[in-house]
Amino acid sequence: MRHIGTVSRGIRLPVVSKGADLVDIVCTELLKASGSDREPFAFRDGDIVGVTESLLARVQGNYATLEDIAEDTRRLVPEGDVSLIFPILSRNRFGQILKGIIGGVRGKVHILLSYPADEVGNLVIEPRNYYLRAGMLSADLFGEKEYEEVFGRYIHPFTGVDYVKYYREMDPGRVEIHFGNNPLDALKFADTVIVASIHARFLHREILEKAGAKVVSIDQFCTAPRRDGMGYNPEFGLLGSNYTNDGTLKLFPRDSGKFAKELQEELFVRTGKKIEVLVYGDGAFKDPVCGIWELADPVVSPGFTDGLLGMPKEIKLKYIADNAGDKSPEEAVREAIRRKGEMDRFSHSTLGTTPRRLTDLVGSLCDLTSGSGDKGTPVVHISGYFDSYLDE
Repeated sequence: MRHIGTVSRGIRLPVVSKGADLVDIVCTELLKASGSDREPFAFRDGDIVGVTESLLARVQGNYATLEDIAEDTRRLVPEGDVSLIFPILSRNRFGQILKGIIGGVRGKVHILLSYPADEVGNLVIEPRNYYLRAGMLSADLFGEKEYEEVFGRYIHPFTGVDYVKYYREMDPGRVEIHFGNNPLDALKFADTVIVASIHARFLHREILEKAGAKVVSIDQFCTAPRRDGMGYNPEFGLLGSNYTNDGTLKLFPRDSGKFAKELQEELFVRTGKKIEVLVYGDGAFKDPVCGIWELADPVVSPGFTDGLLGMPKEIKLKYIADNAGDKSPEEAVREAIRRKGEMDRFSHSTLGTTPRRLTDLVGSLCDLTSGSGDKGTPVVHISGYFDSYLDE
C-alpha cells in the first residue's frame, strides 16, 4: 500500500550562463538526482518539473539597461510632465525601472502612490494609523507634506526603506510624490500617464484612455529586440523584471511555453514518461504577518505544457466521510473518487477545495520549494500531484 502522496524536491544545478543548453542541463541533472545513492527517486507519468523563470532568462541573456528604458521612454512619452501611477514599493522590482523612466522623461515626474498600501500589500501608511487619522486629511488626494504631517514617515519593516523618500530622491526637484487611489487623479498633474500597476493595469489604462489621457503602461517598454537581439519581452515588457546591478535589469523570459514543450519532449526521450513542465516565477500567496502578496510578477507561470491547463478536479474527502449516510466513510470516499469524473466544478463535493488554476498552485509550490536565496535549486521535481487516495 502506498503511504506517501505529493512530494516536491528541489534539484540542484550548476551555475548556468547565457547561451547554455538549458534543456540538456535540466534533463541531465534530473537524471543524476534520481539515480543518486543518497535520495533516489523514480520518474512516473504525471510528474511535474518546474524551472524558475530567472534561469531561463539568464540563459537567454534577457537583460535591459537603464539607458534602454530611458530610450523607450523618450520614444513612447511626449515631452513635458508625466504622471506615473500606482507603482509597487520595491527597490528590486520597481526602483530600477523608475530610474530609467526618469532618465527619459523631459519634464517632471508626478508619482501617484496608492494608500494605505500598494497593489501587492507593501504599506505606505500603517493601517491603524491610517484609520485613526484619515479624517484629518483635506481630501482623498494629498501631497507628501500633508502625508508627513498627518501620518508621519513609514519605514518598511522588512527592508528598512522609506520608499516615499527613496523614490523622490532619485531626482529631487523633478520627482514629486502624491497619494491617491483614483487613477483619474493623475490627470491633475499631467495629460500623459504611465501606468505602473501590475495586475490592475488593464483597468487603469481603460479608465484613463476613456478620460482622454495619453497612456503608456510598463508592459509597453522593452518589447522589441535591441541591437544585440536581447533585452526584450514582447508580451510583458518590463513586467516581471528584477534587479541585476545598478545599471541593468533582468527581464521576464521569452518563449517560455516553447521551452516547456521542448523540455517535456526531451524528458520523454530520456525517461519514457510524460512529464508536465512549467516555467515559474513568484508564487501566488500572501504573507499573513506583513500582509504582502508575493506576486510581483504579472503571472505565476509564463509558460507551461497542456497538462497543466485548467483547475484541479478534486473532491473534499472530509466532506464525503462526514456525510457517508448508510455507507462506511471509507466506502463513501472510494465511491466518490471513482465517480468524480461525473461531477462539474460546482458540485457540492468540491466544497473547500482550492478554486485556483493548476499553474498558480503548482507554481506556488515550486517557488516555496526552491526559494529565492542560496539553496541552488532552480529546478523542482514534483511527484504524485495528480494522484488521488485510490492511486497506488
